[in-house]
Amino acid sequence: MTMRPIRIIGDPVLRTPCEPVTSFDAELRGLVTDLMDTLLGAPGRAGVAAPQIGISAQVFVYDADGHRGHLINPTLELSTEQQDDDEGCLSIPGLYFPTPRAMHATAHGLDQHGEPLTITGSGFLARALQHETDHLLGRLYVDTLRGDTRRRALREIRAGRFATPDR
Repeated sequence: MTMRPIRIIGDPVLRTPCEPVTSFDAELRGLVTDLMDTLLGAPGRAGVAAPQIGISAQVFVYDADGHRGHLINPTLELSTEQQDDDEGCLSIPGLYFPTPRAMHATAHGLDQHGEPLTITGSGFLARALQHETDHLLGRLYVDTLRGDTRRRALREIRAGRFATPDR
């Protein structure tokens, strides 16, 4: 089992869009295994994306609402119906804010062997698919916040041990 350390806000890999995966080889399968080991190696985790362990590749794993798996090079179809529950992130530890997301999401991508894969979910699974896909685009959940919630989140990030001068 290889649990990788999670990169924390301020690390440039978290703000850089990832490269699409083009080689479906043993190295990719090892990455998926490491991501899953990192996800399952601590309680309460719903997903881990490759940039969170320092790898610029469009790959994430998830374990939400009884669904567990991985997705490579995802694209999303989102419902117009919204949810606004608290959301947190391993890369911004200890902070949770009400975050607007689509209530339903369908993610299309590939599995670790290059075969087409579609995952459809509502509620928490839809939130996890959106959150992890955002990581692959160089976005964090706090980027979706607005108004007073965003101001509070940015204040708390600046006050935290992981604060950076540009945030």
